[in-house]
Amino acid sequence: MRFSALLVTAGLMGGGITFAQPPGAPADLILTHAVIYTGQGFAQDKPQTVEAMAVRNGKIVAIGATQQVMKLAGPKTRIRDVATARTGVYVFPGFDDAHVHLGEAGSLKLTLDLTDTRSLSQMMEAVERFARNAPPGHWITGGRWDQTLWPDKALPTRNELDNVTAGHPAFLVRVDGHIALANTAALEAAGITGKTLPPEGGAIDHDRHGQPTGILRESAQELVEKVIPAPTPAERKRALELAIADAVAHGVTSVQDFSDWQIFLAAEELEKAGQLDVRMTEWIPFLEPLAEEKQMRASHPGDDPMLHTGMLKGFMDGSLGSRTAALKAPYSDDPGNTGLPQYTQPQLNRMAVERQLAGFQLGFHAIGDEAVSMALDAIEEAELRLYHLKDPRQLKYRRDSLPRNRIEHAQVVDPAEIARFRELGVLASMQPCQLLTDMNWAEARLGPTRAASSYTWKAFLQAGVRLAFGTDYPVEPISPYRGLYAAVTRKNEAGTRSYFPEQKISRGQALAAYTQGSAYAEFAEKTKGKLQPGYDADFILVDRDLYRAPAASLLTTRTLETYVAGRQVYMADMHLQ
Repeated sequence: MRFSALLVTAGLMGGGITFAQPPGAPADLILTHAVIYTGQGFAQDKPQTVEAMAVRNGKIVAIGATQQVMKLAGPKTRIRDVATARTGVYVFPGFDDAHVHLGEAGSLKLTLDLTDTRSLSQMMEAVERFARNAPPGHWITGGRWDQTLWPDKALPTRNELDNVTAGHPAFLVRVDGHIALANTAALEAAGITGKTLPPEGGAIDHDRHGQPTGILRESAQELVEKVIPAPTPAERKRALELAIADAVAHGVTSVQDFSDWQIFLAAEELEKAGQLDVRMTEWIPFLEPLAEEKQMRASHPGDDPMLHTGMLKGFMDGSLGSRTAALKAPYSDDPGNTGLPQYTQPQLNRMAVERQLAGFQLGFHAIGDEAVSMALDAIEEAELRLYHLKDPRQLKYRRDSLPRNRIEHAQVVDPAEIARFRELGVLASMQPCQLLTDMNWAEARLGPTRAASSYTWKAFLQAGVRLAFGTDYPVEPISPYRGLYAAVTRKNEAGTRSYFPEQKISRGQALAAYTQGSAYAEFAEKTKGKLQPGYDADFILVDRDLYRAPAASLLTTRTLETYVAGRQVYMADMHLQ
């Protein structure tokens, strides 16, 4: 059911009511005696709160004072008196994670998860336990290992993996997804030898004898991936269910996802069965032929509020952690290495123009400053062609109608190019929680000068660039509370170390980026990101005031309940209805 954008307000928020016109039938659900942050005023650090909210047919129909909103109650209306259910409960708009990989996250829950390993020996012990229980010939997959957390920080090798895999082929991806470790059996299955040439944009590490070490970088991973048995449809569906359950348990009601197409088909199955518990916007690979991209876009209704396709996702480079992010100057801790760009500029421009003219929103994974610069150049060319312009300065007159192209991550950006984001209407889709991990080594990778202009959320906002926040789940946990903490403190989780604190932002700015900013990035700012009449009834109940609680306490925030379209999709075990 759609509601008119016309709102009627009676009195002030303390004692009045704001509702969609006309009020219509009785509400399905009313929350009363609550502290409800509507999202209005977040970006200006002037948050609006109300004490009651009415929901009907998945939409918010009224907010205001309890006495007034209760006038929309009927005999079948469910009344939730929040104050009597539990003290210290606050209601917020559900989070919209602007960058996730649900398929990969769910698969990790069905495979080998090495997230908690803090040394090479711990990693190998975990692999050995898994191999011991695996059926004969079964591939050992999964990963999320991170050598930067280990004492010696050295990359593992295939020989070490061979010692614990008992003949099973093994392929274990690093936490950032940009390098992987394969054992000898996996390399042999893929036909990789010391003479194998890597594909464009990839690299195969070799030892001093010229033999593969087992480390495959970027596109070289595909040599092994293509010989790994594909998961069954049932396994994919189960993986998606597990990832979605993780999301809603952390207060995430919408995700912008990049997984393989089979995951999207699994999401369609869940939706048809009435079991899709999170709103999904699925990205389409930028590298696919244009005809196939169009076919994917046309395969599902674009106006489906629960599930649809979105932007084209392209990879400009790798990651700082694996030293494959494309930089303008060499890594400070690896002289001579400037990363692995995935395109030439002419190739990228041609593809970007072709897809922009076909009506696609463009989104580029770009972490290094060279990758960001190349992405901006391609977007500029595409937008000029879209509007038949020759001078980039003319784009400012089109600012309200620009196609909301995006750069994902934007971790290292030449300060002189931040203004180009604004000029081109490019959104910075960033993941503040990644700083909690990256601050341990980012300055060593970049040197102090470049590090000072990395993860610069405040600089983007000051330049008038829109931010959309997410997690890059499963590279980082999907908890938005970690992201809020990182954004407003720029400290590690122990609170003992900070990273260029002048770039921290306010609580309201962070909440806005994680709700309204993410919604804007997917053209949904008129239906998501706020708890206002006419908006989707996507909201969460949490155990503390996210706006005013001490920053350190954000890390231990607990989601009590999660609602999508007015339907409860999660309730914490200990929370009382």
